[in-house]
Amino acid sequence: MSLAAYRRTAYEAAGAVAHVGRRSAAVDALLAKLGARRGGFITAENPFSRLTPPGWNARAMRRFDEAIRRLPSAAGHGGWRRWREAHRLVAADPRRLLVLARRFRQRAIVVVARGAPARLTFSLAPAGSGRAACP
Repeated sequence: MSLAAYRRTAYEAAGAVAHVGRRSAAVDALLAKLGARRGGFITAENPFSRLTPPGWNARAMRRFDEAIRRLPSAAGHGGWRRWREAHRLVAADPRRLLVLARRFRQRAIVVVARGAPARLTFSLAPAGSGRAACP
């Protein structure tokens, strides 16, 4: 997935929608409901941003849900154009979420914090970018 695609994707959980670079009052409210000041949108589907068969994605999400079972979270999905995948808004320190992202071979997560715009944070640097985060 390109950087532009990440920025255009709508990240949704429990009816709250986030977009990279924008603040969302609905996401702020959801974080408060989860008892957190920050968290992130993360998935186990389509590792390395490569389309993966539905059965594989379902198994990966079951393993992911087991890995986050003790963390407050809300189910959701993200998409832009024809790209769609399930994900979770997990209320946790973004550093912990980056460890999970690497474990599940995800290139990036969308970090959210109450009162702040959502930001794209790479767990695996995009090829040739030299960047670790994007506002």
